[in-house]
Amino acid sequence: MHVTPAAVSHQVKRLEAYLEVELFQRGHRSVALTAEGEALAASLGEVFGLLELALDRATATATAHLRVSTMESFAAKWLAPRLHRFHRDCPDLKLHIETGDEQADVARSGIDVAIRYGPGDYTGVRAERLMDAPVFPVCAPSLTEGGRAPLRTLDDLRHHTLIHDETAAGRPGVPDWSAWLEAAGAKRVDATRGPVFASIYLAQEAAVAGHGVALGVAPLVAEDLHGGRLVKPFDRALDNAYAFWIVRRHGADDNPAIGAFCRWLRKEASAG
Repeated sequence: MHVTPAAVSHQVKRLEAYLEVELFQRGHRSVALTAEGEALAASLGEVFGLLELALDRATATATAHLRVSTMESFAAKWLAPRLHRFHRDCPDLKLHIETGDEQADVARSGIDVAIRYGPGDYTGVRAERLMDAPVFPVCAPSLTEGGRAPLRTLDDLRHHTLIHDETAAGRPGVPDWSAWLEAAGAKRVDATRGPVFASIYLAQEAAVAGHGVALGVAPLVAEDLHGGRLVKPFDRALDNAYAFWIVRRHGADDNPAIGAFCRWLRKEASAG
């Protein structure tokens, strides 16, 4: 039903006239509705129900744009390849994706959902574990197929560049090359050799380009492994103290748009 300003004005005048009628009967320690009050209350119950439904719809429309914050590597390597499925499942939800390695203040920054790679000890927010992040070596297929020293055994790593990234430096429980080589029993490989990149994303792209062997974080290399841009020269993977987390304000899931996006993230993560 289309409601015009004139119709609203008319109903307001009727309500003002109604309010001049005695609606309550007050006793010494009690208040009861009069017959007129009961009639008005019965009608208003239905009106308030319709008003609440209308407000829910208006709120859903207003919150259909979500600000999502995550690290560059997760956005490029995990989120972006899957977004076509999100748009198919939630065509009315628009995402604004912001990237950066700094820890945004979700509680105050206006970020609706953050996906973080870390230990999970986030304070003042709700943090939900999304995916584990085991670590293992990855490289371009060309490094294993030929050349002067094809990568086929652990000792062959001595003839290849080891690619490092700063995210593992000084973080207890986050595997670096020293930890992986020790666990694999590769005693003759210098773990300190090779360039250090500022992000996992840059290190992984260097590996895709064939510039050396990087330590891949499982969710971030899945698409490149599936597409044949990277291969796993060795099967050994190390557990990682860091994982991927969904982080949002307490009570944020009361927003239907945020709830829908988080459900989609869980579905994608469980699908592998």
